Amino acid sequence: MMEPLSWLGVTGPVFLPLMVGFLAIFAVSLAGLLTLPALSWTPAGGISAPLVAQRGAAVGRLVQLSFLALIALAVGYGVIALILPVQARGILGNLFARFLPVWIALIVTFGLSIRYKRRLGLYGKLFDSTIGMIGFALVMFWVFTAIFVAMNMVITHDPLSQVSGMKNKVPGTPLPKGSEGFGYYILGGDILARDVFSRMVSGSLEVVKIAPFATVFAFMVGITLGLPAGYYGGRLDTFLSFLSNLILAFPVILLFYLLVTPEIVLTGIPRYMAGVLFLFPILFLVILFYSRFFTQPAKCAIYLTVTVVVGFWLYLGIAWNADPLGLISFPPNLLVVFVSVVFVNSPTVFRIVRGLTLDIKTRDYVAAAQTRGEGPWYIMLWEILPNARGPLIVDFCLRIGYTTILLGTLGFFGLGLEPESPDWGSTINEGRKLLSIYLHPALPPALALLSLVLGLNLLADGLREESLRD
Repeated sequence: MMEPLSWLGVTGPVFLPLMVGFLAIFAVSLAGLLTLPALSWTPAGGISAPLVAQRGAAVGRLVQLSFLALIALAVGYGVIALILPVQARGILGNLFARFLPVWIALIVTFGLSIRYKRRLGLYGKLFDSTIGMIGFALVMFWVFTAIFVAMNMVITHDPLSQVSGMKNKVPGTPLPKGSEGFGYYILGGDILARDVFSRMVSGSLEVVKIAPFATVFAFMVGITLGLPAGYYGGRLDTFLSFLSNLILAFPVILLFYLLVTPEIVLTGIPRYMAGVLFLFPILFLVILFYSRFFTQPAKCAIYLTVTVVVGFWLYLGIAWNADPLGLISFPPNLLVVFVSVVFVNSPTVFRIVRGLTLDIKTRDYVAAAQTRGEGPWYIMLWEILPNARGPLIVDFCLRIGYTTILLGTLGFFGLGLEPESPDWGSTINEGRKLLSIYLHPALPPALALLSLVLGLNLLADGLREESLRD
């Protein structure tokens, strides 16, 4: 039987002292930088500004150099780990190697984005913000992980398969003789003898399948209703605002919990809600194209025909599981969660869009469009909406983070997705049962959830910072 993996492998005796040393320097220098003004009082009772500036520059430089040294050590360790055999890499080295396609995709994405950032509008300006780049890197790490998991390129084992004798095994435990696939459970086994690492990375696919697309649908519902409410006002605004306030009056978690309970699902209410809510993307695109191209009948007819035909084909398959071609289907549990996310998020998006519309409709360029004789929907979709894109993009990133937390909460309570689903909430819930004895089943998915939500928040901050400069 193979030997268990250590955390750093054969390179540990070299890299561990260096990492601990530079980490200590970084921590001490950072603490010194944060407390520098308090340590720079002169005997006369005042602050010596030149002294603070001089010491601040030196300590700041030390923070920067120690941080760069830590990054260089981490990259060097990862590169060396790729050369070594599996047994010599250690746990961290094998983790780095499993994520190699993700690292390559991140390097290519950042390289091309920075090279052409001046041509990429707001997205390109994101790379002028350190916070934005860090957030983007965290988000894209999990997006690329989900993509490569779908291509079976990152996981080491089937996230649902069980291996005899691997129940609650610690990270780096080798598989018994005769087992197929990768020879180790890199992050250990869970209470049902499944690979914690494979379940953690597979959980990213569950999030990417639901959170972004459900948020897009919620935005289409909110935009389609929020624009006319803010632009026309009057009774329409009063009625739609009342409905949104009625939904928002319920605590979000409680409302989400009610929508996915088996008793509500059996009534068929989520299916009927899907039938209504999923019409909004088609309606939005039809109005968008018609308001822009109604003066060009041929082009307008092509756009509308494609939108209606493809839209209703997807609508029948997703909302009603009645695709005539049999190509599109939506698992019932996934549909319930998807509809719940759209329903819960739409009122908040509606209120944001309505507020932005009330502000922007008083601008001069809107009055100019009205003077030219443009129609109301043209003004709303092609004059007001583009000028509201900054706050909406920021809220979109934040809302994906909220949705990720909601999905994790549902999984933690065993609601929504299938019981065996490797989503992070379910995995954390299963791992917490033995948390006082074993940390490894619950900690990786918890850190994954934390890092993705943190990345989305940092990305939103970076986008907000850059959009304010426009």
